[in-house]
Order: sequence, then C-alpha cells, then structure tokens
Amino acid sequence: MKSPAAPPAPTAKNTHFRVLGVDPAAAGPTGYGVVETDGHRCRMLHYGALKVPPRRQKEFAGAVLQDIHTLLCHLLDEFAPDALAVESVFTALNMRTALRLAEVRGVVLLAAAQHGIAVHSYSPREVKACVAGYGHADKRQMQIMVRALLQMNELPEPCDAADALAIALCHLQAEQMRRRFGLPRPSDVSKVRVRSFAVRADAPRAAQLPATPRAS
Repeated sequence: MKSPAAPPAPTAKNTHFRVLGVDPAAAGPTGYGVVETDGHRCRMLHYGALKVPPRRQKEFAGAVLQDIHTLLCHLLDEFAPDALAVESVFTALNMRTALRLAEVRGVVLLAAAQHGIAVHSYSPREVKACVAGYGHADKRQMQIMVRALLQMNELPEPCDAADALAIALCHLQAEQMRRRFGLPRPSDVSKVRVRSFAVRADAPRAAQLPATPRAS
C-alpha cells in the first residue's frame, strides 16, 4: 500500500471533485485509488490493493467481505469522495467467478450506501478505452497511461491499484462531459459514452480537465 503525504487544503473547495475508484476481485487483491481534480488537472491522493491472507480467509466464510467493507468505510471516512466508481462484472466470466465477484461488488455498494455516496459502474472495456484509448489494453499499458495522466513519479503497483485509479479517471471524464453538456445525472453512468483519455507518452499534461465546479 502506498500513500503520499496529506494533500494541502484546497483554496476553493467547491471547484474540487474527488472520486474513489474500486477494482473488485473474486480471488486476488481488491484495488482502490482516490483521484481528485481541481478543474484543471487530476492528481492521485491515495492508492493500494487489499490482499486478505489465506489464514484470515480460513477463519470464516465472510472474512474477505468483512475486510473489504472495513477498508472501504475507512477510505470513505478519510477522503470523503464525491462519488465512488467501480468496475462492473465481466459477463464472460464463468458462473462461479461471477458470483464471487458480485459478492464483493455488493459489499462496495453497501459501504457506499451507508455513507450516502453515489456509485457508478464501468465495464473493463470502457475503462481501457477511456484511459488508454484502446479497449483491449493490457495491464502494463494501463499502468503507463495512469502514471502519465496523474503525472506520477513511478508506475502504480500492483496492477490492481492501477486499475482502480483508471476507473476513477474514467468517472472523472464522464462527469466532466455530463457537466459540460448539461446532461442529467444518470443512475448508471456506464450508459454514457465517454471520450478517450488517450495521451502520448511525451504529453502527460493531457490529463488536465476543463473547470468542473462541484455541484452545491
């Protein structure tokens, strides 16, 4: 888990928009990442991945779900995001994996509901197309693009954490488009077509966003 120093207090809070991205996993680590925009650029506030030890998983059937719920509640309390973005269940998964992933997503939805935070879902292909400009980008490509867009000094590790940051970036882009064109707030933002976040490797400033003031 990596966490930078606490960010300075914003001078104009109503211009900031913060998103908690979550990459739920059926068996591996659950990635998470907090991204914020001030209307001009995006920055990473915190990211990591929760891997529940096998010994803990053997304690009782719901140990993994309990730990994920505890982590998300802590993140929601600490960073107070304006929205939570989560990856949707991939329909090509086998039934057993899809059910286990749905359980994790259910915990994510529960934690968000308990904190009064809206949840927005995006498919893996939507996130890849938005961040990398290619719906079949691999893990390495996603890490490189996330690093460029957030102007990070190093690749976000593990890849689960990079995916969570990408999900958060995907929602920031969708929110930007909604505000720019005065679109109604949909119950499922995954239905809104988002513009690609693709940038050249030598142009990290492409991550900057036009002003998107926080709704009062």
